Amino acid sequence: MAQAKRIMVSLPNSLLQEVDGIVRRETGNRSAFIREAMLLLITERRCRERMEGYRLGYEKVGKLNLALAEDGLEEDSRDLEKYENNLASRASEREGNSDE
Repeated sequence: MAQAKRIMVSLPNSLLQEVDGIVRRETGNRSAFIREAMLLLITERRCRERMEGYRLGYEKVGKLNLALAEDGLEEDSRDLEKYENNLASRASEREGNSDE
């Protein structure tokens, strides 16, 4: 382990008793327990922050994707209308040619 620094921490007696009970069962020591608990808490917080960043990113990308999809839908609708008009025009030309 890197250079360790000794600190003092104040805990409610009930929490200290619970920690000591766990330490006794796991044959560790308070310092190791507190280090592990702090590392777990830091890891959990980083994970939550990352997840929040992902959520915000997906929100922004979702809005962009919706706008792009709506633009694409409008363009597809115009293309479909042109295609259908072209088909209708060809069909009426064929009908006009068959009357002759």
